[in-house]
Amino acid sequence: MKIGLVGYAGSGKTTVFNTMTRLAVPVGYGGEVRLGTVRVPDERIEQLSGIFNPKKTTYAEMIFCDVPGERGAERKGLSTRAFVTIRQQEALALVLRDFENPTVEGIADPLRDLNGFSDECILADLELVEGLLTRARKDNMSPADRDRLESMRGVLEDGRPLRTLSADELDRDCLKGYQLLTDRPLFVVVNRDEDRAADPLPDNLAARIHELGAVGLALSATVEAEIAVLHTDDQAAFLQDLGLTESALARFIRAAYGLLDLISFFTVGEDEVRAWTITRGMSARKAAGKIHSDLERGFIRAEVIPYEVFVEHGSEQVVRGVGLAQTEGKEYVVADGDIMNVRFNV
Repeated sequence: MKIGLVGYAGSGKTTVFNTMTRLAVPVGYGGEVRLGTVRVPDERIEQLSGIFNPKKTTYAEMIFCDVPGERGAERKGLSTRAFVTIRQQEALALVLRDFENPTVEGIADPLRDLNGFSDECILADLELVEGLLTRARKDNMSPADRDRLESMRGVLEDGRPLRTLSADELDRDCLKGYQLLTDRPLFVVVNRDEDRAADPLPDNLAARIHELGAVGLALSATVEAEIAVLHTDDQAAFLQDLGLTESALARFIRAAYGLLDLISFFTVGEDEVRAWTITRGMSARKAAGKIHSDLERGFIRAEVIPYEVFVEHGSEQVVRGVGLAQTEGKEYVVADGDIMNVRFNV
């Protein structure tokens, strides 16, 4: 999962990036796009690794992209170059300034900036959809596809992002390749002073985030970036001083998995114990394709052991012996924590 961190100049976006990735990218580094990969903490894979003692343990990963936040020369919003980079992300995390910054003109107003960013994305998508409609008239696009585009244009003209539409209201298969901004999952990261890091979001801001089909998270990036580089044993005490029980990264990942409806399944053995991230509801055959395309193409069946069952009995052999290993076909819906061994023939 590739998540683009975006925000207006002075929002503390790069500091949030450093908090999540434990990197030390300097603030105001000149507009270069930076990437940082973090592993997704999971006690289950640690437990499995302890049992199998594999040569390699591979966690699920999340990639953060620090999108340059410079403003366009002729407008107050983000630059064209920033929007090009934003369109390449699978999900967006908008960083809002909720602290006084003497280098930025005007008072901090997270709700104003949230609305400004949403309006920019809606206008950018509306321009794209209108262009597609113009091309549709020349290219003899099917009536059904034209109707979809007209419906999308109506939603955008009403000032609503496309992510707020259900699967019944919007056929997302037709959107592939268009890189529409307002259909991207959106996280809203409210960057605050240290003394308000644990405070809940104001009701009006929380309501607007919900209205936009997004989820919100508050943090104090400056202090959490310092905590992030400490030894794990020392982090808890500093977080407690802030009134928090989890780091910003842990809270963000939990929110991300919830918003994106993600789960993990595992493959295990002496060579490697590995976590794989999939969308909830995915079939065993599709999940096998995450491991390798040959497994999906030649899928025969999967042996499945729920994580809790495995840990209770301690080994695959014992689980098989008591008849609790499941043999599942290609339509089996993978559950969170399933340990899978795929049989295939290509």
